[in-house]
Amino acid sequence: MWTDEMLALWVPIAIYWIQCSFFEILMRLKIPFFEKYRIHSSKERSNRNRVPFTKVLYMVALQHILQFAFGYFLLKVEDPATRTSKTDLAIQKTASFLFSYGLTNTTIASYVSWMIHQMVIPALQFVTAMFMIDTHQYFLHRLGHTSKFLYKHFHSYHHRLYVPYAFGSLYNHPVEGFFLDTLGAGLAYELTGMSPRLGLILFTFSNLKTINDHCGYNFPWDPLNVCFGNNGEYHDIHHQPWGIKKNFSQPFFTFWDRKLGTEFDSKDLEKRKSAKIN
Repeated sequence: MWTDEMLALWVPIAIYWIQCSFFEILMRLKIPFFEKYRIHSSKERSNRNRVPFTKVLYMVALQHILQFAFGYFLLKVEDPATRTSKTDLAIQKTASFLFSYGLTNTTIASYVSWMIHQMVIPALQFVTAMFMIDTHQYFLHRLGHTSKFLYKHFHSYHHRLYVPYAFGSLYNHPVEGFFLDTLGAGLAYELTGMSPRLGLILFTFSNLKTINDHCGYNFPWDPLNVCFGNNGEYHDIHHQPWGIKKNFSQPFFTFWDRKLGTEFDSKDLEKRKSAKIN
């Protein structure tokens, strides 16, 4: 029986390889229906990218090994029965508090308390963690571009992929991969105090979102594209020479780009299209 802590370590990694394999097969099959939603052609991918596919797989595997090792020491295994007892006690205390402050129906007080601890608090933890990951990645990512030293020795690795694809989502220098992705998610998990099970959901969702940002497709029906403005097309701009100083936000929202003036907005895009026509 896998503990929630161990599941939080290996399930996101397994899903990363499964989801990336799906997109890689899709690209190689070149099915006409899906090709019309592809951002770059196969020829562009092979001609413009500066790192072989096998090297990308190797570096991603290395990052996942480091990620697993870091998580192994970060996640403290707790007996499920002890965790359940703590949650039940917290629910009882909150119910008693609600009862003493006017919610005199014990059944309703217990239900409201259960909702607070099982639904409201986890939702707030999850959204807060997303905000923390975005903030951590935006400022480190932007620093990786503004510092010539950091770009040359670390962040330029990721930008060897001018045509992003799914497996390249976590193609980074190992040091940058640790500080940008692994450490950011770990800090969000620790500081929000979420449970290992919620951490499993967060890490998996973060992986899926990162893959979506680099997958090379922009499907209009994709729920992640519908719910988030930060998608494959948005991040692809950042991988182009003409957009490399824009769209630093990743992996969820775009608000830091909008607030700090680094978003490649519709006006910029129209100017580029106009310049190409002229």
